[in-house]
Amino acid sequence: MTLNCRGRLLDLSHPLVMGILNVTPDSFFDGGRYSENHPALAQVQKMLADGAAIIDIGGVSTRPGAADVPEQEELRRVVTAVESVAKEFPEAVISVDTWRSSVATAAVNAGASMINDISAGRFDHSLFETVAALDVPYILMHMKGNPQDMQHNPHYEYLIDEVLDFFIERLEKLKMLGIKDIVLDPGFGFGKKVEHNFQLLNNLSVFKNALGLPVLAGISRKSMICKVLKVSPENALNGTTALHMAALQQGANILRVHDVREAVEVVRLWEMLEAV
Repeated sequence: MTLNCRGRLLDLSHPLVMGILNVTPDSFFDGGRYSENHPALAQVQKMLADGAAIIDIGGVSTRPGAADVPEQEELRRVVTAVESVAKEFPEAVISVDTWRSSVATAAVNAGASMINDISAGRFDHSLFETVAALDVPYILMHMKGNPQDMQHNPHYEYLIDEVLDFFIERLEKLKMLGIKDIVLDPGFGFGKKVEHNFQLLNNLSVFKNALGLPVLAGISRKSMICKVLKVSPENALNGTTALHMAALQQGANILRVHDVREAVEVVRLWEMLEAV
């Protein structure tokens, strides 16, 4: 499996680590830390040195209950960050976490080469066509509802089947547009109770095997860890590391993380387990 990021091939035959850069004031773990250019670039430098293969830049918090951000403000945050990172670290593969076609276009023009969309094209109906025109890889995520209401008692009859059916329906639209480089994200914490998240984690391989596409696991410091261990996100690194190993054993191709060095170490240990 490979992803063609505007001429650069990412090899997914071994798991990769995606480092999170939130240029937001209100993200659930690191909100406000990287809103300014200097600390943002210092964090990118550290993540790349620690082994991140992708830097995922987000200009809007998508935590449960987060307020929407006006389009112009998201554009300002994201384009400023992408331009700075692309200039300072031209070797970096930059992903942008957005559901807006305008932000996707501006970000790719500024140096990004991947779109990570929490909405699966449901919030901006021109996004799929935009991604097709931009010809960049696309991360397709499952979410029930939207960030404002997604955690209001989410219910599923048959969780795995419902998420799988959702992916099949959205993939049909993507493939009709000629979009081939697609990564699946089951959306941990996006319209799921704690038990739903662990059920998804136990079945990651189902999505990968059924649809023949790479899978991303975004579980870093999330409430599925905090609620079980009764810790804050600041104290959830150990739990995150444990679940990263579980994700890799279920076939995860990309780990989306706040803590790159620790995730890279998990990948190395998993590879050793696979090799012996």
